[in-house]
This record gives sequence, structure tokens and C-alpha cells, in this order.
Amino acid sequence: MATTTVRTIDAKAIRELFPFFTPHEEMRSLIYLDNGATTQKPRAVIERMVDFYSYHNANVHRGAYGVGAKASEMFENARERIAQFLNAKESAEIIITKGTTESINLVASTWGESLQPGDEIIISEMEHHANILPWMQLVERKGAKLIVWKITDEGKLDLQELQSLLTDKTRMVAVMHISNVLATVNPVKEICALAHKAGAKTLIDAAQSVAHMPVDVQDIDCDFFAFSGHKLYGPTGVGVLYGKREILETLPPYQRGGGMIKRVAWDQVSWAGIPSRLEAGTPPIAEVVGLHAALDFVDEIGRDKIEAYEWELTQYALERLQEIPGLKLYGPVDYRAGLLAFNVGDVHPHDIQTVLDTEDIAIRAGNHCAHPLGDRLGTPATARASLAVYNDEAHIDALIKGLHKVREVFQLD
Repeated sequence: MATTTVRTIDAKAIRELFPFFTPHEEMRSLIYLDNGATTQKPRAVIERMVDFYSYHNANVHRGAYGVGAKASEMFENARERIAQFLNAKESAEIIITKGTTESINLVASTWGESLQPGDEIIISEMEHHANILPWMQLVERKGAKLIVWKITDEGKLDLQELQSLLTDKTRMVAVMHISNVLATVNPVKEICALAHKAGAKTLIDAAQSVAHMPVDVQDIDCDFFAFSGHKLYGPTGVGVLYGKREILETLPPYQRGGGMIKRVAWDQVSWAGIPSRLEAGTPPIAEVVGLHAALDFVDEIGRDKIEAYEWELTQYALERLQEIPGLKLYGPVDYRAGLLAFNVGDVHPHDIQTVLDTEDIAIRAGNHCAHPLGDRLGTPATARASLAVYNDEAHIDALIKGLHKVREVFQLD
């Protein structure tokens, strides 16, 4: 039996801040272990959005009347809060998007216009499709080349291998901060330093990291940094692209429409400065306001405390998973984030998911939007339990009990 971890956070008390975990007629009591896909929303986020729609709803940067000015103030205050959360130099370096996927597509569609035939973009073998497909489309369109940085057998990235891949043709190195399958925590600061030494730009897909550890874009020294609100206890439909001012100012518009221009005439158009030039149309205002509340929620707990707590909980889970005969865990075991992708014997991950669902345990099963990584691992799908600050040891114990039931149902004993 695994030993109890040091309790640095009261997960039960935190769950009480989330309406989702209050049993009601439409939802049974659920052990939610699919946080890599999306996190639940604290009451503070929901109430902030309800408050906006109830009392402050107006379009931003349009109306000078009282409510319109207040909406604009709330929106720009959120941008300032995001900049502070990331330790960006200024709020103008924060571009509001729909999520990580759109953030990466924005970079590929704007910065990517400067690509020339023969130029190279390096991505890793562990990337999510959101950090593969935009680059595949770009290099095909521009006659450039996509270079794949292979993972080690442990599921890590070798910096010496990156050095061998970097050439005077390398224009971009785009990697994820934490793998959504392997739970590998990549050395992004070192990756950016090597890329910059070779004259390349860098993009970090931080979808799986910002809710679980402190981040500092100036310390990492990345050129672009992307994440989604809904994996950070915030709303769906909103995300962030951070970019260094000197780079953002060189980008052409991503989309064209209201709010991103200075002047339009039939024979000439002049664009607004950043961030407006890259934010055409009405933004997701209530969602941005909700994201502000989510950042406050995370920082009230403390990102250092969250990282330490989830590390302890992950170690407890790793120890207890060893009790399941025939379980294969993917990714490194010495240092990893709180995502646990695994298979049990020859049971299909969807069947594992179904059995666990009967025990009121929610996990993810499938390819996790990472087909090339599945090919490298030799499996088309895995089951994945992913942790958040409201999970605790009792949830891990229930997962282990459920996996024993999986073995029983499929007669693996």
C-alpha cells in the first residue's frame, strides 16, 4: 500500500468552490480525472461572467457611454492581469484568441508569411495536432521543410539532438511545454536559448502547463507562448498568444474587420497597432473577464503550492499504479507532470473508460490528438487520467479500485 503524501492543499475544501462537484439531480457525484482535456470552473469564474452579462454587457472599444466604457475597462484590466500572470513586459504583448489552437494558427498565418523555400521549422515528435497541422500546411504552401525532433525511449527530448537539427535554415522551433500524453516537462528555457543561438524564433505550446506551475515568459525568453483558458479553470472559447513586441509589430493582420484598423478608404487601408491589429471583430469579452477571475483563483491558492501538491499527488499515483498487473505507463517516471497515460493488458482504452464510468470516474481514452506520437509508442490509443488541484489521494484510490474492476470484467486475473 502506498504511503500518504504530505498534505499541502486541502483539495476537498477547494472542490467546495466548484458547483460541478455539488451533486444535483442532473449530475451524480463524480471523480473527475480528465483535466488535461478541460478543467472545471470555480464559482468565482461563473459569477464574474454572470455579473458581466447581467450588469456590464456592452461591446468593447466602441461605445463611449458608461456601460461601454466599463466593459472596455474590464476587458483591458484582464489583459493587464494576463500580462502580469505571464510576467510579460507589457499588456500590448497579449493577444486574445479562441485558444491555443488559434494562437498557433495565428503565428503560422502571419509570421509564417516571411518563410522562403528551403526554410525549416522544427517541431517535436510528441506534439499535439494543434502544433503540427498549422506548420504542415505552412511549409507545404511556402515550399519549406518540417523537421521532426524525435523523442527518446524514455519519452524525453534530447537537447544534443536539437543542436544537430538546428541549421542556418531553421526559422522556428515550436514545442509543447508539457506533453498531453507523456507528461514530459520539456526544458523550454534551454530549448529557446539553443534556437536563438541558431537565429531561429521559438513558440511554446503551454496548454498543459499554465494551470500547474509558475511560468515566466521573460525568463523562458520565448518569442511566442500560447495557452487556453478552459484548461486553466477558465471559460472555453478564449485563449492567449503572448509575443514579444518587436516581433508582433512586424506581423500582418491575421483577420480583417472591425477594431483592427486606423482608417479605411477605397484606395488605402492603414492598420491599428498591437494588440488591436491582431484582434479583428468583437472579442470573447465575457470569457476574457472570466479568465481574469480564473487567474485570480489560481494565484490565491499559489502556483508554487499547486505545483508542489500536484507533484506529491502524482508520486502517490505512480506508486499505486504499480499495483495493477499488466499496466503499461507511458512517459518518464523520474520527473513528470500529473498526466497518466496507460494501457491495461489488451483491453481497449475505450473499454477501460466505460468500466471506470460505471464507478463514477471520468478519464479520457483515445489518441489525445497526437497520432504521430501514438505511432512512435506503438499504440493507437491510451487511457489517460489527468490531475488538478481539486483531486486528492481518495480519487487515486478510487482509480486503482476501478482498474482492478477492469481486470475482473475482462478476466485478466
